[in-house]
Amino acid sequence: MTGNSSLTPDTALVDDDFIAAGGHPTHAHDFHQFLYVPVGGIVVHAQGRDHELSASVALWVPAWLPHSARFGSESVIVVETFDPDDHLLPYTAATPVNVTDAQRRLLLGRMRSSDPSENDPAVFAALSAGHRDCLPLPQPTSEAARSVALALGREPGDPRTATEWAEELYTSSTSLRRAFRTETGLAFSEWRTRLRLNHSLPLLAQGQLVSAVAARVGFVSTNGYILAFRRHFGRTPGAYVREAEGSRAPAA
Repeated sequence: MTGNSSLTPDTALVDDDFIAAGGHPTHAHDFHQFLYVPVGGIVVHAQGRDHELSASVALWVPAWLPHSARFGSESVIVVETFDPDDHLLPYTAATPVNVTDAQRRLLLGRMRSSDPSENDPAVFAALSAGHRDCLPLPQPTSEAARSVALALGREPGDPRTATEWAEELYTSSTSLRRAFRTETGLAFSEWRTRLRLNHSLPLLAQGQLVSAVAARVGFVSTNGYILAFRRHFGRTPGAYVREAEGSRAPAA
């Protein structure tokens, strides 16, 4: 399945006209769309990439962006839409975002509402809050793996290995590693690296030294942090900070 970059506002399809039980073909909307899947999973294809959505990772789809979707047979899909004339979305590409507990409660509450308001500025603000560069980080669901995830979320610098976590939780390291791989799609080490990098972003924004940030979020060496940062974000932490400062500078 491939995207169709030739679609324009005049030729884009409307998904309500083409939706099927298993998904819908390439189309675009004249509104921004926030897709969330509290149950099951869907895959959205846009700009040559597949985005897997889950109970912890949602997707922003900007207006007029061609995309298609595949639905799981028992998936529950929550869709929030916003008029681009009223709401400035900070993304120009389909962008996966981590769903916070507060956002999840908001979305589920709106599902239960008999008449949820549309194009609500407060809802848009709540759903677009958070650091825009955070890496997608699906959350594990089994008891042991979720306990580890929650503990690392509170203290990303915790140096314990998967084996040490497993011993503390009276399970095997093989089971714990398998749970992370199966439930998040990421190996435990990669999941923890992404968590640490996400936690490092606001620290960099506060002006802390790269070496101090690396140590605080749990990297053994500054060089290891820089290499991981560049692998995931495409530039070094120093370059990232300079770009962010440049984007905030007032126009001359």
